[in-house]
Amino acid sequence: MRAVRYQTMTVDGLEVFYREAGDPQRPTLVLLHGFPSSSHMFRDLIPLLADDFHLIAPDLLGFGYSAAPSVKQFSYTFDSLAEVTAKLLRQLHVESYSIYVQDYGAPIGWRLALTDPGVIETIVSQNGNAYEAGFFDSAWTRRAMAYGADPSAEHEEDVRGAFTLDDVRWQYLTGTPNPTLLSPDAWHHAVDRLARPGVDQIQLALFRDYRNNVPLYPEVHTYLRESAVPTLVVWGEGDQIFGPDGARAFAADAIEPEIHLLPGGHFLLESAAPEVAALIRDFLNRRLITVHP
Repeated sequence: MRAVRYQTMTVDGLEVFYREAGDPQRPTLVLLHGFPSSSHMFRDLIPLLADDFHLIAPDLLGFGYSAAPSVKQFSYTFDSLAEVTAKLLRQLHVESYSIYVQDYGAPIGWRLALTDPGVIETIVSQNGNAYEAGFFDSAWTRRAMAYGADPSAEHEEDVRGAFTLDDVRWQYLTGTPNPTLLSPDAWHHAVDRLARPGVDQIQLALFRDYRNNVPLYPEVHTYLRESAVPTLVVWGEGDQIFGPDGARAFAADAIEPEIHLLPGGHFLLESAAPEVAALIRDFLNRRLITVHP
């Protein structure tokens, strides 16, 4: 088993933390996390794939161990986070790669693909939404959408609930067949990083900007059709933020997508990392053969 390397890279004067494992000469898989997690969510997956692939898992600015400049110092939008991610990969001399997208990682991954489609070799979407059908009608989703549409003081008070231990625990446990398999380290780590000074304002800014992701969906659908990029969809079917209809919807645009609904929730890796790793390994070994013969 190859060791995981914990590193930082300065991008535009800001320290970006990332986990890296595997041989850089092998195909690269970039792991893009969501809210409120970080590259910590890939801690079990990375060792399972590192013998076969080169893995890079950055912490987005404002998350995990990456820098968290204030909202006055940095414009927290998904456009900006995608730009920083692209610059990080260029500085690491990664010229082409596959992406694994989950939650917030999806709109960042879609921007990477739309900006430079030639660099994307394959896509793995794990509860990474690209369709309006994917929005699950839950109190969590309604609250987030209400704040995005009208960031009033009342809606802000509601959405701040998403930063609390109880709410973050709900994100991790909901939809999981056996909650006793999930380590509380995951949600406590996420809440600890959310509690850093100023991070609440960062998260509010991203909640407000999320509405700008939905208008990109038609462009993503066109990209999936025209590029014919190989696509693996692995979805925790119990997710009450992005429901299983979001997984099935890829069949409308991706060319021969491989879609798997697994028992689990929004953070599927917490309960099914070995199963997800096996699907990814099989998929990449088959679909990358024309790129890396």
